[in-house]
Amino acid sequence: MARFIIRSIISTIVTMFLVSAALFFLIEVGSGDITVKILGVFSTPEQRASYRAQLGLDASAWQRYVDWLFGNDWRAERKVGYPLVTAVNPQTGEADWWADVDGELTRWQLDEGILMTLIRHEDGSATSHLSSGAWKTNTAGSEYFWGVDTKNNAVMWVRGEGAEVWALTKAGLRKEGDGPKQYIPLRKGLLRGDPGISLQYGRPVAVTLIARIRNTLVLAGVAFAIIMPLALFVGILAGINEGKPLDRIISITSLGFTATPEFVTGIFLILIFGIWLKVLPAVAIFTSADAIFQDPKLLALPVLTLTAVELGYVARMTRASMVEVMDSAYIRTAIIKGMPKSRVVFRHAIRNALMAPITIIMLHVNWLIGGLVVVEVIFGYPGLGYYIYKSAIFGDFNAVEAAAMVTVAIAIITRLLGDLAYTLLNPRIRYS
Repeated sequence: MARFIIRSIISTIVTMFLVSAALFFLIEVGSGDITVKILGVFSTPEQRASYRAQLGLDASAWQRYVDWLFGNDWRAERKVGYPLVTAVNPQTGEADWWADVDGELTRWQLDEGILMTLIRHEDGSATSHLSSGAWKTNTAGSEYFWGVDTKNNAVMWVRGEGAEVWALTKAGLRKEGDGPKQYIPLRKGLLRGDPGISLQYGRPVAVTLIARIRNTLVLAGVAFAIIMPLALFVGILAGINEGKPLDRIISITSLGFTATPEFVTGIFLILIFGIWLKVLPAVAIFTSADAIFQDPKLLALPVLTLTAVELGYVARMTRASMVEVMDSAYIRTAIIKGMPKSRVVFRHAIRNALMAPITIIMLHVNWLIGGLVVVEVIFGYPGLGYYIYKSAIFGDFNAVEAAAMVTVAIAIITRLLGDLAYTLLNPRIRYS
């Protein structure tokens, strides 16, 4: 067993690495120019080039992948010449990047061609003063300076050659002067919990993603707790009564639930309970981060939709497995010998009948976590699926990549748990 677990962990690491590479290149390389999606088709080539540089998309694909996975602070430190550290911003509660210059947290900004130094104080405020002797001269005779700007980038300014920058604001694109020539958007990397800044929210992806994961875990957990015991019970009941009216009713009902798409079931439930009867919220509107705990009714319709869709599928698989086990030779022998049928079912049949459904259940844990896009979009439920959908529509590649890796991690972990569950259900299975 120990050898199997070690091999599984190694294969998990290799799989995650390969999936991360495929995911990154498919999204950032295979999807074309992301700036067109963000800025719109009417943006000019100059505006797109400026925004592409600000996002660090002018670097090579392999360099961006390494930065995304391992971070780029180590690479930026060599250019800035000082250690780069993060400090919590007391106003936002989020981490900002600073250069550690002789124990002082420092940033820089270029104002009308004049380089200013910003020194951070313990209370989070900063004072500025004129930088002297900071400029360096390259082989071409131009004066340049690498530093950390006020937008969490390591940047290079060239004296007297400030670039024309197009900044994206809520009001649209705004033209600015004295811009840097090069950008390195600072991040610690996915492996250190920092996949970058969300372009949609302007905040770290890790901060915006955690709340969505929690909401989805609550929704999926409640749905799982309802669906799986009920589906197993109904499936076992149908399998025991094979060919009888009860079996036919359960089978036809399960088939109907399975064949109905999520969006049809969701809209149908909204019309009945949310609009006509007005007993449940038609849309999951969150007025606070803990809205689902303050008003559990927000979960009702999404959970009912998931239950209707998944109950039929798992029940039919359980029924088929139960019918097969009940028709096996050792079950018939036990019944012929006079053993009570209830004892045969509970002590022998159910344990073996659950071997096949356990695989389906593990696979559907993945679906409940990462495949809730349709259900969450219908009800406006702010979970992981809705987060991926909105990020993909906006073109927020940092958010999409991080959220997708979360779903991949969950899928791999549940597969491992499913393999381990086999040994509990059938002691004859051994992993070497």
